[in-house]
Amino acid sequence: MSITCITHYLHSAILVSDLASAEQFYGGILGLSQINRTLNYPGVWYELGAFQLHLIEDKSFAPTLPNAAKWGRNPHLALAVKNLEAVKADLTAHGCPLQLSASGRAALFVQDPDGNVIELTEVG
Repeated sequence: MSITCITHYLHSAILVSDLASAEQFYGGILGLSQINRTLNYPGVWYELGAFQLHLIEDKSFAPTLPNAAKWGRNPHLALAVKNLEAVKADLTAHGCPLQLSASGRAALFVQDPDGNVIELTEVG
């Protein structure tokens, strides 16, 4: 029996080891809009349209990158951008590690301070 009552995607939650560094990356560098949260454990929520990204601090978190050669073949979040070249220049200026998509499409992969992978794809 399938579950047919699912209506839409709400959020993804990822772990970070240092909330302050993660906030600088997601809010400061990527420019995501922080929203209020009422939970009593360390974390921060961001809103991206109808979707939310939840960062949860776990000081012992150590991500793995099973496919170090192709970042997009690892667990990752995918976000849309309007101007990939401008994003690439900004990420480079901030010293963020990045990797262009091997497919040749207008996309790149960046790692947050903990090594979580984020795909940034240019959409019209």
